[in-house]
Amino acid sequence: QVQLVESGGGSVQPGGSLRLSCVASGFTFHRYAMNWYRQAPGKERELVATIRDGGTTNYEDSVKGRFTISRDNAKNTVYLQMNSLKPEDTAVYYCNAVLILSYWGKGTLVTVSS
Repeated sequence: QVQLVESGGGSVQPGGSLRLSCVASGFTFHRYAMNWYRQAPGKERELVATIRDGGTTNYEDSVKGRFTISRDNAKNTVYLQMNSLKPEDTAVYYCNAVLILSYWGKGTLVTVSS
């Protein structure tokens, strides 16, 4: 079955960096686009970044220039490098894959606070 397992969240001060990882299993990873979403307290889940099977990427406007999504198909892993973190980046970050159905990991919490 499809599984997505995120890791790498934590607490960091404003201006700091974190790298999130998502290990995927149960499907042919390199054939599918992968997404990172986030959900802040009291807000709707939003799409942060996408990387397609060919490697092209898209970002939500507020993270452009600060976040980088990448993938390692040999490791079935997608990453989200987050730099220059701001308090408004505080959220639970979810890995997502859309096959016939949409699959989600359980999320990893990122807290940006001084």
